Amino acid sequence: MENNKWIIMLGNMATKINGYKYIIAIKNAFTALIPVIITGAFATLFSNMVFDSTNGLAQIDALAFLEGLKPISQAINYATMNMLTISAVFLIGMEIGNLNKESGYFPGLLAVISYITVNPTTLELLVNDKMQVVENVLSRNYTDTKGLFLGMFIAIASVELFTWLGRQDKLNIKMPDSVPPNVSRSFSALIPTILTITIIASAGFAIFRITGMYLYDIIYTIVQAPLESVMQGLPGVLILMFVAQFFWVIGIHGNQMIKPIREPLLLASIAVNTDAFNAGKEIPNIINMPFWDMYMNIGGSGVTIGLLFAIFIVGKRDDMKEIAKLSMGPSIFNINEPVIFGMPIMLNPILAIPFIVTPLVTGVIGYVATYIGFAGKAVVMIPWTTPPFISAYLATAGSIGAVVTQLICIVVSTLIYLPFVKISNSRQLVEEPSQTVENKELTEVTVHD
Repeated sequence: MENNKWIIMLGNMATKINGYKYIIAIKNAFTALIPVIITGAFATLFSNMVFDSTNGLAQIDALAFLEGLKPISQAINYATMNMLTISAVFLIGMEIGNLNKESGYFPGLLAVISYITVNPTTLELLVNDKMQVVENVLSRNYTDTKGLFLGMFIAIASVELFTWLGRQDKLNIKMPDSVPPNVSRSFSALIPTILTITIIASAGFAIFRITGMYLYDIIYTIVQAPLESVMQGLPGVLILMFVAQFFWVIGIHGNQMIKPIREPLLLASIAVNTDAFNAGKEIPNIINMPFWDMYMNIGGSGVTIGLLFAIFIVGKRDDMKEIAKLSMGPSIFNINEPVIFGMPIMLNPILAIPFIVTPLVTGVIGYVATYIGFAGKAVVMIPWTTPPFISAYLATAGSIGAVVTQLICIVVSTLIYLPFVKISNSRQLVEEPSQTVENKELTEVTVHD
């Protein structure tokens, strides 16, 4: 009973954290960005595998005309991947504004303007052995993924400040009732807008004068770069996966809990790989969002596609076999809620063990295979619902080694689940929801998307 109370308390705490305003805004913004990132990634894929005259289809004489189309894919890539921070700032600003009852697109626009004011707009370039200053430009460092953390901070700070100033009656310009509502709202927001942008810009200027560093340099050096370094190490991603799996086991949506930490870092990592691939440079990052999906999330959280195969091989219980049959279809597309809630895996002391351990093992396999060069590094952001083998092939721009590695991960996951399925054969694990009050209380703390 004491253990159940502890789980309920932890679940309530997780629910509270997951419902925090800034967490919601960041999650929603990065969810909205997924189609943009995938569009940019596939533009890079086409640029190199179709339109390129060295490595792509354009090297074939009959298809040489395709090279002339390469600027299209390059333009798409620039507009999506190289402007990712700008897009994120806009969306986070809008989300914070909506949560603050500031409807419309204006909070997003305000956030972008505020973000630009704290970054330098001059560049020093070495041209013909001479340093030349280029003015009125925004360096790519501030628009691509390197500026994400500063962008998130400025988006939140600027919209919160604007909202607070807008609630001060003395700062609102009152217009006659005859004035159209949209015009009246614009005038009402005038002074809060001026003050918000001025305060943010002044703060950025003051920090630069005092420290000699722009806010970007401070945030990237102190916060973002160390976090990226941790996540690019195998221990970091394994710890993050362990946390996600632990929350799943106690009845909380693990992926949703870690999403605000995972998305900015792993999406930034794949964006860097995509840019390097597009430029024909060395691919830097092993761990990124596609790596997570194609090696540590095959068939869904816990690599439960291995559990389904294990049930088909040694399962003797009719209830588990029926659930496995119903779950195989969704599992091919990495959707495994039927497995998690149907077996159930939640609060199940037997199946919980392989559910936590399996993605850690397959993650190590995927990392080692990529590190030694057997599997290619992921360079294309693919939809998380892409089926196994297709996902590995597309994400790595055609690495057969990655496909084989994914097959090995599925086989290993099946072997891990096998003994636990045998143990489950002799035990009744599926409980009716009405059996105990305690179980009813525990299901109430489950967090859904």
